[in-house]
Amino acid sequence: MKRQPRSSPRSHKTLRTVSIVGTGSYVPENVLTNEDLSRMVDTSDEWITTRTGIKERRIAAKDENTSDMAAKAALNAIDQAKISPKEIDLILVATATPDMLFPATACFVQKKIGATNAACLDISAACAGFIFGLEIAQQFITSHTYDTVLVIGADKLTSITNWTDRNTCVLFGDGAGAAVLRHRGSPHGVISTHIGSDGQYTNILFMPGGGSRCPITRENADMNLATIHMTGKEVYKQAVIAMLNAAKKALDQAGLSIEDIACVIPHQANLRIMEAIADRLGISRDKMFVNLDRYGNTSAAAVAIALDEANRTGRIKRGDYVLMVVFGGGLTWASTVIEW
Repeated sequence: MKRQPRSSPRSHKTLRTVSIVGTGSYVPENVLTNEDLSRMVDTSDEWITTRTGIKERRIAAKDENTSDMAAKAALNAIDQAKISPKEIDLILVATATPDMLFPATACFVQKKIGATNAACLDISAACAGFIFGLEIAQQFITSHTYDTVLVIGADKLTSITNWTDRNTCVLFGDGAGAAVLRHRGSPHGVISTHIGSDGQYTNILFMPGGGSRCPITRENADMNLATIHMTGKEVYKQAVIAMLNAAKKALDQAGLSIEDIACVIPHQANLRIMEAIADRLGISRDKMFVNLDRYGNTSAAAVAIALDEANRTGRIKRGDYVLMVVFGGGLTWASTVIEW
């Protein structure tokens, strides 16, 4: 008689709800305004503002790495969550600008914050990485694999910006945002998440150089291959489509309508994209949380920073339904509905 496999004790446990119990963020002190940029490339404050909604962005110091910003945001989130770094079981860092190709930036963060008991993992999903991280964290906590997960979105995009290309250099800034996730014994928390990708569009937002496909050599070092390349019109089009569909799927999975949402936190990439999403979802602009004007596009950090600011300023309150929706190179997209 064939013996049946022994079931794991974990399989008998009830799935747990998952909540964000602390948020944190960090942006560098150095501010680069549109006026500053107008002295660097052929542009103006009016040109940038009308096309993007950005007025200024933060620039990390030369010796300030992605992990430095991530660690500062993480410590702020840990402090708000009222936990010790040693209680963290897993660190997830979403970034397109790791300190090194390896080891993972999460390992550097672990060392800097003293989270000696954590496993460490980086997530490469461009601007959508933070919400990808929330979903990964939720799965580990729901299944009782881990109790406490730290999710960080951090990017030093100015390190891969072509400062001679006015179509891209005006868009990006540096920063980090973080969240601590746990089961807190109530139905509040992450209700639904939708993540997706479409590799057919890898060529509209990417960095061609620096990987195994195109290493940076002496011969190509001056070709700006290790910088962001973007087809603006196509990115705009795909961003609106992907974010709108993702938002609707997360709402459907949550059993909610857009009228139930107290605050929408979209990817902070371009004000025109955010306004298009608001119009097509049928929500008023005052429901949209926007800090793009102050920080520009900080990639994986963008919604994480915005979430922390919305939390700390009282823009979102206990019991509010919050919708976050993002889009990034890959193409990648993600959305989540949270009961705060």
